Amino acid sequence: MPLALLALAVGAFGIGTTEFVMMGLLPDVADDLDISIPAAGHLVSAYALGVVIGAPLLAALTARMPRRTVLISLMALFVAGNALSAFAPGNGSLLAARFLSGLPHGAFFGVGAVVATAMVPPERKARSVSLMFLGLTVANIAGVPVATLMGQHLGWRATFLGVSAIGVAAIASLALLIPHDGKHEAASTGLRGELAALRSVPVWLALGTTVAGFGALFAAYSYVTPMLTDTAGYAETNVTLLLALFGVGATAGNLLGGRLADHSLRGTLFGGLASLGVVLLLFPLLMRSEWSAALAVTLLGTAAFITGSPLQLMVMEKAAAAPSLASSANQAAFNLANAGGAWIGGLALAAGFGTTSPALAGAALAVLGLGVASVAYAVDRRRGAPSVGRVIAGRVPEESGAALHR
Repeated sequence: MPLALLALAVGAFGIGTTEFVMMGLLPDVADDLDISIPAAGHLVSAYALGVVIGAPLLAALTARMPRRTVLISLMALFVAGNALSAFAPGNGSLLAARFLSGLPHGAFFGVGAVVATAMVPPERKARSVSLMFLGLTVANIAGVPVATLMGQHLGWRATFLGVSAIGVAAIASLALLIPHDGKHEAASTGLRGELAALRSVPVWLALGTTVAGFGALFAAYSYVTPMLTDTAGYAETNVTLLLALFGVGATAGNLLGGRLADHSLRGTLFGGLASLGVVLLLFPLLMRSEWSAALAVTLLGTAAFITGSPLQLMVMEKAAAAPSLASSANQAAFNLANAGGAWIGGLALAAGFGTTSPALAGAALAVLGLGVASVAYAVDRRRGAPSVGRVIAGRVPEESGAALHR
C-alpha cells in the first residue's frame, strides 16, 4: 500500500480525536465556563452541525481544485478551529470554534477516499479506504483516552492545543507524501457536475443505507454506559477501558471490511448489516454478565465498522463521474445517523422499555438498512447497472486523475 495513505490516516486520527473527546471533557468545560452540563452538550451538536453543513458545501466549492491542495487546506481549517477552541473566552465563542472544527471533517474523508482509491490497483480500493479510516478507529483506542486524560490534568484547553499539533503533523505528512494532481483541474467536472451526482436515486439509496446502518450503531452506543453500569454491573471507573474495547473491535472490523469488500463489496455490506442486527438483538442477553458485556461492546464495534469501507465505495460508485461531493455527503449521512440513532434509542428508553432497549431499536434500524440496501440492489438490477467492483475499478480512477497513480 502507498505510504501516502499514512498521511490520510494521521489526518483521520486528529479528526476522530477532536470529534469524540468532547464527551469526556464536558464536566471540565462546563465547570470552567460556568455553564450546565446540558449546555456544554451543545458543543457536541455544534461540531456535528459543522460536519453536516461543511461536508457537501466544501466538497462542492473545491470541486475544481487539485485534491492535494484541498486536503491540506481542509486540515489547515481543522487546525484553526481547534486552536480557536483552545483560546475561546466563553461558551459562545467555543460553540463557534467547534462548528468551525467540524466543517472540514466530512470533506476531508470524502476527498481523501477518492485520493486513496486512485493510488491503488482496482482490487485494493476498499482496503485503501479502510487504511484511511484506520486513523479514525485508532483514535477511539488511543487518541480520545489520552486527550481526555490530558484535559483532566492540564486543562481542557491543552487538549485542543494537542489536537491542533496533530493537525499540523497531518499537514506536513500530506504535503510530503500525497502526489501532486495538477491535471485534475482541467479534468474536473466542476461544481455543476458534482451537484448533478446528488440527483441520482441510487446515490440517495446508498446514503440512506449509511443513515440506517450507522443509526443502528448509535442507537445503542449512545446509551452503552448505562447498559454497562446498570445492567452488566460495571463500575463507572471501568467504562473508559470498555469503550477502548469498542475501538479495538471497530479497528478490526474496519480492516476486515476493507479486505472482504475488495472481493465482494455488496456481499460484505449485506453481511455486515446482518451481523450488526444480530449483535444488537443479543445485547439484552449479553449485558447480563461482565464478561459477555465486554464481548458485546467489542462485537458491536466490529460488526458496525465492517460496513464502513463498503458504504463509502458504494456511494462513490453511484456517483462515479463526480465522486467527491457524494463521498463527502456520505460523511454528513454518518453524522445524521449519529444524531438520529441517538434520538431513536432515547425514545425507547423514555418509553420505559428498559436499559437495553436502545439496542433493540438499533437492531430494527439495521434491518431497515438491509431493506434499503436490497432496494438499491434491485434498482441496479432493473437498470442493468454494472457491478460495484467494476465501476470502482474503472470510472472512479479515471475521474480521480491518473496523476495520482505512482
